[in-house]
Amino acid sequence: MSSVSKAAQPQLATEPAASILKQPLAVWGVFFASIIAFMGMGLVNPILRELSEKLHAAPSEVTLLYTSYNAIMAVAMLITGTVSTRLGIKRTLLAGVAIIAAVSLAGGFADNIWTLVGLRAGWGLGNALFVATALTAIVSLSGSGTAKAIILYEAAVGLGIAIGPLIGGSLGSISWRAPFWGVSILMAAAFIVLIVLMPKGKGAGPSQAKAAKTPLSAPFKAMKHRSLLVLGIVAALYNVGFFTIMAYAPFVMGLKPRGMGYVFLGWGVFLAITSVFTAPIFQRMLGTIKALCLMLVLFAVDLAAIGVYATTPAAVIVGVVLAGAVLGNANTLITTAVMDAAPIERSTASAAYSFLRFLGAAISPFMAAKLAELFNSHVPFLVGGAFVLLSVVFIGMNYNHLRHVDRTVSAH
Repeated sequence: MSSVSKAAQPQLATEPAASILKQPLAVWGVFFASIIAFMGMGLVNPILRELSEKLHAAPSEVTLLYTSYNAIMAVAMLITGTVSTRLGIKRTLLAGVAIIAAVSLAGGFADNIWTLVGLRAGWGLGNALFVATALTAIVSLSGSGTAKAIILYEAAVGLGIAIGPLIGGSLGSISWRAPFWGVSILMAAAFIVLIVLMPKGKGAGPSQAKAAKTPLSAPFKAMKHRSLLVLGIVAALYNVGFFTIMAYAPFVMGLKPRGMGYVFLGWGVFLAITSVFTAPIFQRMLGTIKALCLMLVLFAVDLAAIGVYATTPAAVIVGVVLAGAVLGNANTLITTAVMDAAPIERSTASAAYSFLRFLGAAISPFMAAKLAELFNSHVPFLVGGAFVLLSVVFIGMNYNHLRHVDRTVSAH
């Protein structure tokens, strides 16, 4: 069983005295850029049906926008550590932002679904460089401890996912092209913020400047730690349910882009609030792993309910919004567990874990749409719920390899 050094043990349960709001300007710069990066994910949701209609594409073809995005992001996660230790955190963040800005701008000029699918693959590369490095940057630069830095990062994720669909829905009501151009403008703004606020040089801070270069083999070696491998597989299974909601729910809600934006706004607001405020409470009460299992069971139940009432748009809308509350808790808990899982560099742990979880995210969207085409609209959500429930069973089968994550909480 893996043991974890105190230096690599972020906890939500016991915090340093420093306030989560007392951060260097560089942290707020990355926080702002993270919001915008995750807004890009949500901007696409409200226009999925519009893309299907305007580009004469089947729902399964449209969901490939998520599949190509997540598949490339999964593979790219394996090189983020190598890239960031050579370019430095600041340059890696800037490279990711620049790629997203360029491909989203081009996306607004696309004239068929396959061009968009290819561009979304490039978007996934940019997002991989940014997302994997942003968490490391916030943790490295934060003045309030690792646990609060993780919460701050998850808050940025939640806010981005919450605001993105609202902007995407509003712009999408004008034209399906407008959200892509909107992302490009926002990422250009993030690029400027990072240049101004991030420290100069290759590192995010003094400790990063002398960091050893990470070899390409590091994420693969990291997966030899059974605890990290288990959590990565759990995340892959749970992401099947997550992206069933993200990529397929818009097709059964029966809403225009603006209405869809409001639904995913509610979803994202719940996600942001629970990731910051209630996840630490559940962790203190139950421990990280047991709290995570509770959230996964609740998510599976929610997906099953959406599946049963998939032909009732109002029920789907309520189920999607409520899912946000569960997912906010689950995201923070599993991120914390990963940071505690193995005695390795956080960036390497994040890369290995993200590779596995985005594989699940890549499979889910196309699978959900295909299941609906082959059977009916109920099946994708029921299958998604089954995958999430399987993740709980998998935790139970491997709990001995995760027990130390909860012990580190009580030790502090």
